[in-house]
Amino acid sequence: MSDKIALSTWPTPLERVPRLAAALGLGEDDLWIKRDDLIGLGGGGNKVRKLEWTVGAALAAGADTLVTTGAAQSNHARLTAAAGARLGLDVVLVFPGTPDSAVNGSGNLVLDGLFGARVFWAGDSDPSTMADVTDEVCRRLRHDGARPFAIPFGGSSPLGARGYVDGGAELLSQLPDVEHVVVALGSGGTMAGLIGALGERRVLGVHCGAVAEPAATVADLTTALTGRDIAPESLRIRTDQVGAGYGVLHEPVLAAMRTAALTEGLVLDPVYSGRAMAGLIAAVHDGDIRPAQRSVLLHTGGLPGLFGHTETVHRTVDSLRSYGSERTPPHTSA
Repeated sequence: MSDKIALSTWPTPLERVPRLAAALGLGEDDLWIKRDDLIGLGGGGNKVRKLEWTVGAALAAGADTLVTTGAAQSNHARLTAAAGARLGLDVVLVFPGTPDSAVNGSGNLVLDGLFGARVFWAGDSDPSTMADVTDEVCRRLRHDGARPFAIPFGGSSPLGARGYVDGGAELLSQLPDVEHVVVALGSGGTMAGLIGALGERRVLGVHCGAVAEPAATVADLTTALTGRDIAPESLRIRTDQVGAGYGVLHEPVLAAMRTAALTEGLVLDPVYSGRAMAGLIAAVHDGDIRPAQRSVLLHTGGLPGLFGHTETVHRTVDSLRSYGSERTPPHTSA
């Protein structure tokens, strides 16, 4: 019996984006956006599909507290907090750094607080030790009488990846002849689930710098999910959009965000969906994606994180164009 629970309403929209397609040199029916940013819970995003499985397992285990980890601007952490609020569960988020290192308490942190999550600040812990810190937090919670359930970084486990087996099947029902599905590759579970539904050759992951070995990470998750031996070299992964590293603004990503916004009014974030779009643009330029092939960008959400990304905010505000501000304001009548 499945432990999956419902946290949103499906399916999410699939939208044609002809002006964006034309800007990239594609035909008007060639490019579509799968709008998982419009999932209703907690500001939306791809992590909800994973949480339907992982939080379902937590409830089946009798947990009263969800514990997870990520960066301070983690979309997964924000949506875990939202899921906890909806279901009446406590949530503890384990973040590296200190309260003073949080970016002005903005972006996803605002929603973490609004949803009632508590934060354990892990100081100088590096990514390789965050799972150990999370285990220690769970031990403390059990000592205090709570029943915690740990959800891994990004919600990426073979169980969580089942959310995108569902998502891939949903996409096929909407666009059966899709040839390319482009997705941000963060912790790996979303790409693994899509491969489980669509196969290796239709899924193009764009590495965001969140894990050290993206191909091995996705291959291991997909192998555990499907029971097939998936070789890392069989996967389609672009690593050309990481730039200076995870969370650091990369110029082609900012250009991709502007292109999507100017052609379709589509908002992407600089860490995940913006990198996926930059990877899609690069794939068109080098011929990996060609005209007359149906291609889909999975919009994984992340809008709150945009407002927590200081450099992107400043660069975007600085680019505002003025009209007539040097002249006398136009006359208005009552």
